This record gives sequence, structure tokens and C-alpha cells, in this order.
Amino acid sequence: MHVLVIGAGPTGLALAVMLARDGNRVTVLERDSGPPPGGAEAAWESWRRPGVSQFRHPHLLLPAVFRILRTEVPEVLDELTAMGLRQGNLLDGALRSGILDGPRPGDERFTMMDVRRPLFEAALDTVAGRTAGVTVRRRTAVRALLAGRERVPRQPHVVGAVTADGEAVFADLVVDAAGRNSPVGRMLRELGAPGPVEERDEYGFLAYTRYFRAAPGTEPHVPPWPTAHYETVSTVSCAGDAGVRSVSFFVSGQDRALRALHRERTWDAVLRLFPAESHWAEGGRPVTGVVAMSGMEGRHRRFVVNGKPVATGIVSVGDAWATTNPLFGVGISAGLLHAALLRSRLRTQDADDPHQLAVRFSEATEEVLGRARRHLGVWDRHRLAEVERLTRRPPAASAPVDSGWHFRRTLETVKLRDPDILRAVAATAALLTTPADAFGDPGLVERVLALGRPAERPWAPGPSRSKLLAAVGAG
Repeated sequence: MHVLVIGAGPTGLALAVMLARDGNRVTVLERDSGPPPGGAEAAWESWRRPGVSQFRHPHLLLPAVFRILRTEVPEVLDELTAMGLRQGNLLDGALRSGILDGPRPGDERFTMMDVRRPLFEAALDTVAGRTAGVTVRRRTAVRALLAGRERVPRQPHVVGAVTADGEAVFADLVVDAAGRNSPVGRMLRELGAPGPVEERDEYGFLAYTRYFRAAPGTEPHVPPWPTAHYETVSTVSCAGDAGVRSVSFFVSGQDRALRALHRERTWDAVLRLFPAESHWAEGGRPVTGVVAMSGMEGRHRRFVVNGKPVATGIVSVGDAWATTNPLFGVGISAGLLHAALLRSRLRTQDADDPHQLAVRFSEATEEVLGRARRHLGVWDRHRLAEVERLTRRPPAASAPVDSGWHFRRTLETVKLRDPDILRAVAATAALLTTPADAFGDPGLVERVLALGRPAERPWAPGPSRSKLLAAVGAG
């Protein structure tokens, strides 16, 4: 089978390698250029990816995706190791800070890789380039989709794509891996398809990030947990490679007072308010300015509606299917899980029946990834509503208590007080299991509720809103 993949991001390249190793021929079309020569630092310093707005934002290779790489494309891990990258563990910060009394058997499932995205893509590009059956064509944008003979009455059947230069590239299956800003929906409508049906949140978050390198001879500080949620700000600290670590502030897109965080002086002034990360202001060397990212509203594109595909001959994977809040770092991991799911589906489902392929793949996607997407979407809506209430002057009255949201917020305050609770949280954050399975033991749920203090604020101890705004003004 010949598969045409639109997009050479992590999902597209990993999928191409997996499918080629099953004996398929795979062509990948990518609008941007490839990694420059010169190794890891050249990829970070010089590689430009205009088509990927989040290219230089922090990314996590969560334990679930590390497991996929180890079993499916271990050469990628070999490439990253050759670049000098090292493995880490999601529990490292908790172990170093003494929250955990030591590792337990089974903690190896939390192994992950600390890497900046450009280096990860460069490693994938190297492996794809030497994989028989894979052809990656860069600087080749897709202008339109090609329609062939309908397999289902009144449903377009996609048989390939037309490049910006007018070249027709035919395939037995087209895979949309073009990311959050994929143009494939528009192209399908141009063929007469009724979709995909897109569900998009009204607004989302903004992120402001700086990268630092630890002082020579010192180890980068590792917080007990990568994320922390304060009154109206969340912070994310991600390990990179070569002693680099990123610190990000996530704020509501409606919180105009904090948009000044795109200025370095303001960002640095705010950083000093957060004890868990303020040491970077004194002991770290910044290696970037402030990298801002917007357009992070949750988005979901449904290619099968009421059991009927909007078109056959095409499926969507990764961010082209759905996006989640980057605060949780699941984007690349979910994309590679999705790629592995499609590869498994193609092993068991005959691509000569494109209708069944589209329906069954959609069902499998919802079963494996849909719950996590919805879980994070609910978190986003509650958190954004909470911030909106707190930023009003005077603050609005508290919203009615949602028991599920109350439990999640309680988890945020107690997870660092109990090793079993922390490991359950880690298993869900790592995409190793579902929240329902991780907290299926009623005794564990009771411990969460017992550790939660009735009068305790549901966010981490940190600067008040007034101090935050004063730092913004001073910066």
C-alpha cells in the first residue's frame, strides 16, 4: 500500500517509519525545510519551522511515548543518546526533594526523555531518512486533495493530493498529520465533503516561556512536580537537554493584565515571586528571550459524524485530530500513540474497505484517546472560569461546586503529601492509564479527600494577585 502523509512533524515521521516497517511505501510531504547540518545545537539555533507555532516551546516525551519509541523505533532513542541526551523519570523531582522515600519496583514505567523539540524532530528525520520505503519531501506544500471514484454514494473518496507546484501525488490512503493548523478541513470542503465537524473552545491559554542553562558544574534544579497551579497563573518547568531547562507561565487568554509577560523585564520580575523557580533569576543563564504562544484553545475535528465518514480514503492523526492544553505536555505523546493506533488498525483492517477503516479508526481513537481529551477539556473550562472569577473586581461569587472538579483541585494540593497518590497522578499524567483506573481503589480516593483540608485554597502557595500585578507594573 502507498500511504501519503501530510506533515513531517513527530507524528507524521514516526507514523511513516512504523508503516514502512510493515512493508508499506510512504511519502511524506512537508511545507517547511528540514533540519540544518551541524548537530544538536544547530537544530536548536538555526532550524526554522514557520508552519509550527509551538516549535520552540517546551515539549515532554512522556513515559507512554518513551515506551512506544523503545519498542517501535528504538533508533530514535539511539540518535538522541548520541546527541548527548539522557533519560529521566517523571518522579525525579519528588525523589530529590524527599517527598518519596525512595524508588519502588515499577517506577521504571515513569522513564522519559528530556529533549527540546527541534532535537527530537532532527533525530526522527535522521531515522526516517534511512528507513527503506520512506520518502520525505520537504519544501513541498499541499494545495488540494484529489478525489477519485466514490466508494460510498455521495461521499468524496480521497486518492491523493496536489502540491503547490501542481504535481499530483496519488496514494491508497492519505493521512492528515499537518498539526493544529491543518488545512485539510478546507480542502475536504472544496471536494464537497460536509466537514470535518470542528468543535473549538471559545478561548484558552497564553504561554510565556524562557529557557535557561544551569551554571557550570551545577545540576539544574528539578521541582517536585513539573506543573504548579497558583491563584491566576500556572507554571511549568520542563527538563531539556545539555543542562537546559524551561520555565513557562500559563495565563488565561482573557487576562489582559498579564500579557505584559512577553517583555523580558516583566517576565523576570514575575519569576522572582515564585520560590520554586526564582533561583533561575540568579543562578541560571538565559539562553532565549521570552517565547510567547497563543492560539491554544482546545480543538477537536470529527471526521466521522453519526457513524458516517465525511470522506473516505483519508484519516487524521495527532494535533490535526485534536489539540489539548500544552500545559500538560501531552501533544507529542498523544500524537505518537495515535500513530501507533493507526498502524495497528491497518494491520487488521483492509484498506480496500475505506468506509470501515474510517469508522473503526474513529472508534478506536475515541476509546484510546478520547477520554483523555475530554478530561483535559473539562479541566480547561473549569480553570478558565475560576481565573475569570478571581480576576473580576470585585471577585465574583464562587461557582456551584462540581464534585469532579473539586476532587481534581484537591488532588493538586495533596499529591505531594502521599507517595501512593503521587504515583496515581503520575500514571495518569504519563498517559499510562486513565484517571478512573488510577483511582479505582476507593481507599485511595478516601485518602485524597481526608488529606484535603476544608479551608485550604485549591492552589499552590504563592504570590497574591496584587503582588503579581505589582511585579508586572514594576517590570
